[in-house]
Amino acid sequence: MSRAMQCQSCLPWGSWAQLPRSLAGSRGTRSVSVRAAAVPGPAGRCFLRKILRTSSISLPRNTPRPTSLPALTPAHLLCLSTGFLGMHSPWLADLPSPPSRAPALALRSPAVWGRKGGCVRYQGGSQQNSAQPGSSGHAQSQLRNVASSGAIKKHQKSLSAWFSHQPNEERQFGPSFSLDAVHVDPVIRESSLEEILKPSPDLTIQNQLQQPSRRVISLHNLFDTDACGRQVKNVVLYGTVGTGKSTLIKKMVVDWCHGRLPRFELVIPFSCEDLSHSHAHISLRRLITKKYQHLRDVVPVLEASNLKVLFILNGLERLNLDFRLAGTELCCDPNEPVPPSAIVVNLLRKYLLPEASIIVTTRPSAVRRIPGKYVGRYAEICGFSDTNLQKLYFQMRLSQPGCTGEKGQDCSSAEQENLVEMLSRNLERHNQITAACFLPSYCWLVCTTLHFLYFTRTVPPSQTLTGIYTSFLRLNFSGEVLDSTDPTHISMMKYVAKTVGKLAYEGVMSRKTCFSEEDLQQCFEVEMKTESELNLLEVFRSDVFRFFLSPCVQPGKEHTFVFTIPAMQEYLAALYVVLGEKKTLAQRVGQELSEVIGKVSEDVAVVVNIISKVLPLRFLPVLFNLLKIFPRYFSRVSGKDKDAIAHTMAEELFKEEDYYNDDVLDQINSSILGVEGPVRHPDEAPDDEVFELFPIFMGGILSRRNRAILEQLGCSIKNLAAFEIAKAMKKTVIRKGRKGLPPSELMDYLFFLHEFQNERFTAEAIRSLRAVNLSSVKMTPLKCSVLASVMSTTCHEVEELKLTSCNLDSGGLRTLFPVLLRCKALHLQLNSLGSDACKEIRDLLLHDKCVVSSLRLTNNPVGEQGARYLAEALAGNRSLTQLSLLHTALGDPGAEAIAQHLAENQHLQELNLGYNSLTDAAALRVVEVAKRHETLDKVHLYFNDISEDGKRAFDSLRMDRDGVRALVFLTAGTDVSDYWSHILNVVQRNLPFWDRERVRQHLALLLQDLESSRSQTANPWRKAKFLRVESEGSRETRCPS
Repeated sequence: MSRAMQCQSCLPWGSWAQLPRSLAGSRGTRSVSVRAAAVPGPAGRCFLRKILRTSSISLPRNTPRPTSLPALTPAHLLCLSTGFLGMHSPWLADLPSPPSRAPALALRSPAVWGRKGGCVRYQGGSQQNSAQPGSSGHAQSQLRNVASSGAIKKHQKSLSAWFSHQPNEERQFGPSFSLDAVHVDPVIRESSLEEILKPSPDLTIQNQLQQPSRRVISLHNLFDTDACGRQVKNVVLYGTVGTGKSTLIKKMVVDWCHGRLPRFELVIPFSCEDLSHSHAHISLRRLITKKYQHLRDVVPVLEASNLKVLFILNGLERLNLDFRLAGTELCCDPNEPVPPSAIVVNLLRKYLLPEASIIVTTRPSAVRRIPGKYVGRYAEICGFSDTNLQKLYFQMRLSQPGCTGEKGQDCSSAEQENLVEMLSRNLERHNQITAACFLPSYCWLVCTTLHFLYFTRTVPPSQTLTGIYTSFLRLNFSGEVLDSTDPTHISMMKYVAKTVGKLAYEGVMSRKTCFSEEDLQQCFEVEMKTESELNLLEVFRSDVFRFFLSPCVQPGKEHTFVFTIPAMQEYLAALYVVLGEKKTLAQRVGQELSEVIGKVSEDVAVVVNIISKVLPLRFLPVLFNLLKIFPRYFSRVSGKDKDAIAHTMAEELFKEEDYYNDDVLDQINSSILGVEGPVRHPDEAPDDEVFELFPIFMGGILSRRNRAILEQLGCSIKNLAAFEIAKAMKKTVIRKGRKGLPPSELMDYLFFLHEFQNERFTAEAIRSLRAVNLSSVKMTPLKCSVLASVMSTTCHEVEELKLTSCNLDSGGLRTLFPVLLRCKALHLQLNSLGSDACKEIRDLLLHDKCVVSSLRLTNNPVGEQGARYLAEALAGNRSLTQLSLLHTALGDPGAEAIAQHLAENQHLQELNLGYNSLTDAAALRVVEVAKRHETLDKVHLYFNDISEDGKRAFDSLRMDRDGVRALVFLTAGTDVSDYWSHILNVVQRNLPFWDRERVRQHLALLLQDLESSRSQTANPWRKAKFLRVESEGSRETRCPS
């Protein structure tokens, strides 16, 4: 390209800045001529050579050298030299202006160096033919042709496929959760260098609560002109960990690929993490084409065109940039190999591709690495600071049709809507979850946890709760170094485990969730002794602090901090313990000394072997063995640390004060969705804090999968350490688990075994359980999957499984099918099991491996159709001896169906059909079949619509005479006083929660049964007992309050 520029002395001082840009950045420049007064001497020739080197121009060996050079004053020399060194940069704006009578300089394209009229010329160059006029337009047209030929379109397609790629943590939700389908832009506020350079605030509540009142700006408007009307070329987009920087950039690239970012014709993204791993010199052209091969035909003409290019540099904190000229040389040639960091620096300096736009993402601590003169706009990502954005995110995530992520399982839209509604109400109450969801990352964690709690139906579950939290940390901290400029290069997660983990552990041990400023200072600052440690703390406070800790929103606790998500405190406390960070000073010193001596002993071994061959010194091997004593001794002592970890885990898992709390899965659900009911009075004493997830997370962290992920985060847990902890814990856990645990505590124990993911350990623990009582535990699909998963590790028979009042449905029975086959006594009362569930029970009882001998289905809406399924099961079953269908809405048709198939059964011994509205005819039909049954000797018929004559007839039946006994009274064969007093006590205790009209109906039915029993007995003592109980029952019926 032919270029000629002439700069006269009348031009302003700033115009000198265009000289080096036009010379060094133009591929078509053929030569340079400098017109000025002659100045002889070697100093002039030296100065000219410097200019030529700076502008990448060389003199051929056969070119005649000029005998003299233009005469320039020192001020003019400074003017010209600084022009080549970057006079257009703001950092030279403060230099003094040149004299008003400056000589004229002309830059054009002569062909020969020579002396003619005070003009120095040079002929030669890299191109054979000089460019013709209008070649700039031709190059641009050529580039347009390249774009139209599909190079950029191929680039767009490739970028779209890569940036739309979902990590493993997202794939579990199905394709409907792609970035293009579900995304909510966080709030972006325009910032300034002055605000960024303010001293870091102390860890105070006031500083954390301050909301900036800056202008909100959208992602597509970041490159608009600034307040002074200047075009913005470089944008720095910063935000703390978890605010969504990387996701926002991914969305920006996807938008450009789909034509939703028309401002730019070409987008070239780079990961600063990848650039930091490369130290070899490489040119910008090679760097682009190496990563994006489709652009190999576009890159050569980038500089010569007016193509609107956007460079994206994601994660600038990973790079160590030096903007000093002494640290990073100037480079304006895209073909010149330089370090990757130098390419970034010169792009930001605008030496490389000065017309290109650049957007940089970084954490707050690294913003100052770019001098402010190179930044056109600062913008801070503020997350979901608006509650409406949080609601929108949850609405989009939880209402997607593929939210279950399970093949063949469709999530009920009503259940989805209910989840969204409950979550919205909890956000509106401005609970702690509202402060947590300020960070989009925690919104993701909330949705993932809800998905795990409500839509897990596979056996075994595809996820663990510990795995969710570990993956969550991997998404936010994978490969992250706290400070790339620190020589220790400590991983961010390792630093968090040592500091925040310590705070979390101390809170768990003292049953505390709120932390004062003094607590934070003791945790973070008390052990700071070196400048490096203080610098790391400063970076942590700037970039990471708000990710884990946020101001408490509870009344009266405004001046304290809490963990952003309550369960995160227990996870970090567990990580702190399992990593072995909980050590005394002597243990720490001993470990360091052992490692040093161990390394020294390896070197000494080599020396001893060499010396012993030359000099027969017998004491050398003895000395060498003494060096090995300390590491061996310390390894034995350190083994006790594993015992301490195992002891802590077992003790926390079976704390008796936590026995009667809700199980941990219900606790997590309540922490997310809130607790419906009246608001607690501020003066009311709060409930004690519980930390039942702490030992469960400890077990989960020891699983192989979580240890592998933590290894990527810089938190290494060796296989041997995990094995020793499991071995030390086994006896204590199995011994305590064998004791009778309350239902909710037993559910926590089973969940712990699931999280531990150690099949051999789980098999030994489950084999010791002969009876499993989970009564009143709400058996969600997840809990059913957990129970089925841990029980599947063995094949032993279970003596008794109690699932009374567990909200079971047909899906839960289907999940538990392999477990139910092995249970001898099965209690399924009060579960709203209808005909669909009875169909599952029929398949269970007809299975050839079924060992169920006692089945209780009391208080389930079985109905007529359900009775038909159960009757079919009775006909083919060979194990069942006791069947209770008390209060199952059978009616006469249901009883008839059972009587019809009862004769085909040869093993049933007891049948309960009480409280089913049976009339005399249906009851008689059942009794007649029972008389002829070989094994059936007892039929319960109380609380039915049987006449008094019928009751007397059935009551007169005797086993020895008639072959069956029919019980038409509830009190038959019982001590009426003790039995009924217990019933009345239960009624009285639950009156505030029960429907009073229904209570009256039940009490009236009980009184009717009492009267019938009293009329049938001839014992005066029993009659007196009946009368006393009847009087108490009548009083409760008249006034149930």
